[in-house]
Amino acid sequence: MSTNISRRQLFQGALALGGVVAVGGSLTACSTTDPGGPEAGGGGGLLERAKTQGLRIAIGNEPPYTELAADGTVTGCEPDVVRAVCERMGIDKVEGIVSGYDAMIPGLKANRWDVIAAGLFMKQSRCREVIYASPVIVSTESFGVRPGNPKDIRTIADVKGRDDVRVGVVPGGFEQGILETAGIDAARIVNVTDARGGADALAADRIDAFLLPTLSLRELDGVEVTDPIEDAPSTGSSAAFRPDDQDFLDAYNTELEAFKTEPEFAEILNKWGFDPSVVAGVTTEELCAVDG
Repeated sequence: MSTNISRRQLFQGALALGGVVAVGGSLTACSTTDPGGPEAGGGGGLLERAKTQGLRIAIGNEPPYTELAADGTVTGCEPDVVRAVCERMGIDKVEGIVSGYDAMIPGLKANRWDVIAAGLFMKQSRCREVIYASPVIVSTESFGVRPGNPKDIRTIADVKGRDDVRVGVVPGGFEQGILETAGIDAARIVNVTDARGGADALAADRIDAFLLPTLSLRELDGVEVTDPIEDAPSTGSSAAFRPDDQDFLDAYNTELEAFKTEPEFAEILNKWGFDPSVVAGVTTEELCAVDG
């Protein structure tokens, strides 16, 4: 949208430099704060501070997981769930801060935000650094390709077996780990800024395929989306916290599990294209066992 060009350029420029962007307005009406300001890592437990100062969440601005509207409103599946759970916990303000995926865990450790709520998929390496809430989303991966899929790319094996295939990924994303774990030559893994940047790279023939969650790809115009990739791991996500915030996570999980039984939880997931039924019975432990 033409009204959002300057905002998009701001985000892309900041993320390209490894930066973050604080978003004005909360999930309902966020306030803007300096993510490195004096309130970061302040005294008291996270629950106490969140009730008085609000909760700061890192988002990726990748629909349908997270989305930043032109007016600065933070929404998307994960932020909407976090907002609803926080309301149950007596936390009235939730502020979104846009970050690159590769900066989310370092930023969490540095107290630039309190929670990652960005569809940051669980896998072994991440679960060694952060603690995840009970799963909210279970997702599949697909390739975004040019119309007609001219190179017939459908599986990770297709990519590995062909030296002429270049695949775009968002740096630090789960998909980068999939390709690296599969032993794909780093020279054929191309970094793109975000979902829209991947679509642009496809159109410009800078890549032959774009690896991203299936639903994220379906949000893009001009991109053909393959069936879910059979030899790519399926995983899921939820809010991620610092290990020192276990008490907050325990309280959050109590309210999240209760919220999952209510119609509003299914309404949020359905609104963003996710199937709430596939989350039932899935545990953090099994998703954290995914390689990568």
